[in-house]
Amino acid sequence: MLNWDDPLAPIQPATEAPKPAERTLPPEANPLQAEQALSAEAPLREEAITPLSGIEAEMHGQPLHTPDLDNKPVNPDDKRVVNGLTDINQLAPFKYPWAWEYFLNANKNHWTPLDINMNQDVHDYHHKLTLEERHVYENVLSYLTTSDILAMRNIGLAVMEKMSAPELQIYQARQVYEESLHTWTYQHCIESIGLDQGEIYNRYRVVPEINGKIQLANRRLNSVLRADIDLNDRDELHNFLMAYIFFAGVFEGCWFYNGFSPIFALQRRGLMKGTAEQLQYIMRDEVLHASFGIRVAKQIMLEENIKPDARAVSLMWEECEAAEAAYAGYILRDPILGYSREDHIGQFRFIANRRAKSLGLAEPFPGAEPTLPWLDEQANMRKEKNFFEATVTEYQTGGALKWD
Repeated sequence: MLNWDDPLAPIQPATEAPKPAERTLPPEANPLQAEQALSAEAPLREEAITPLSGIEAEMHGQPLHTPDLDNKPVNPDDKRVVNGLTDINQLAPFKYPWAWEYFLNANKNHWTPLDINMNQDVHDYHHKLTLEERHVYENVLSYLTTSDILAMRNIGLAVMEKMSAPELQIYQARQVYEESLHTWTYQHCIESIGLDQGEIYNRYRVVPEINGKIQLANRRLNSVLRADIDLNDRDELHNFLMAYIFFAGVFEGCWFYNGFSPIFALQRRGLMKGTAEQLQYIMRDEVLHASFGIRVAKQIMLEENIKPDARAVSLMWEECEAAEAAYAGYILRDPILGYSREDHIGQFRFIANRRAKSLGLAEPFPGAEPTLPWLDEQANMRKEKNFFEATVTEYQTGGALKWD
C-alpha cells in the first residue's frame, strides 16, 4: 500500500557511493529527520552579493570579467529551498536528493488520456446514469478542469522562480506538465461524452458553489504571483509559506483528492469506468504533488526558522471547509447511490487532519473518521493490463511504479 505521508519511502535512490565529505540520508529516515539531517550544518547567510551582468557592467562603466564566485565549486550545504546562494543552473551535488527521486518516480507514471477506452462511458452516460448522477459527473469535471489550469499557473508562475535549488525546480517543471496533462484528460472526457464544452467550462463562472472554491484559491495564491517578492522579508516569507501550505495541503492534498471520489463511487458500481481510470492516474500524480509540496513547506520552515501563524492556519481550514461544504451541497444536492454530501464532507475533514499532521500542524478537525474507507485503494491501482483488448503490448511504464 502507498505510504501517504511519504510516497517515495520504499524507493532507494540509485546514486553513486558518497564521497567522504558528503552527507547522506539514512534510508530509514522519515521526511522530517531527513530534512533536519540535510540542513543541520547549512549556514544561514543574510545577504548574497549578486555580480553585475555583462550588459549591466557596460552600463556602469565597469570592465567585463568573470567574478571569482563563478570559479568556485558549488557547495551543496549552501543550497536552500529559497534565498539560496549557489548557482541555480548546477544540478549536482544534490542537497535534496529526495526531490530528484520525486522527479524520477513521476516519470514512471507516464500516460495520456488517449490510452484509455471511453466507449463504455459514452453508453453509461447516455443510457445508465440518472439525472442526479449526470449532475455530479458534469460538475466534478467542470470544477477539476478549471482547478488544474489554476494549479499549472501557480506552479509555473508563482512557485518555480522562488526555488533556488534546481532539483526542486526540475520536479516542479514535471508538475507543470502533469497539470496540463490533467486538463487534457478532463477535456478528453468532456469531448468523448459529447457534453456542451462552452456550458461545462463556464460553470465555474456562473455556479456560485464552484466559483467560491476557485475564488478562494485565487485570493490565497495571487498574492505570491509576483516576481518582486523579497523572501528575505519575514512577512513576505510567511505569506509565501501560507500560500504554499494552502496549495499543497488543501488545494492539491484535500480538494483534488476528495474531488475524484464522486466519480470513483460511480466506478464502484460499474459505471463510468473509463473516466474513473483516467482519474486514478491523475490521483497518483496528485499524491506526489501534495507530498512534495508538504515536504518543501517543511524544509522552508526548518531552514528559515519560521512557523505559520496558528490563527492564520485555523482560519484557512475554516474557510476551506466552508467552501468544500457548499460545493458538496451543490453537486450532491440529491444523494446518489453509495455517496452523499455527508460522506464527502466527512472525508474532507479526515484528509485535512492527515495533511495537517504531515505538515507538523495541529489537526483542524480532531476525531474525524474516514467516511470513504475505500478511497485510498484508488491510488494503489496497478496498470499491469492491456488498455485495449486488441493491444498486445502492455503499458510497462505505469506498471513500473513502485508503490508497495
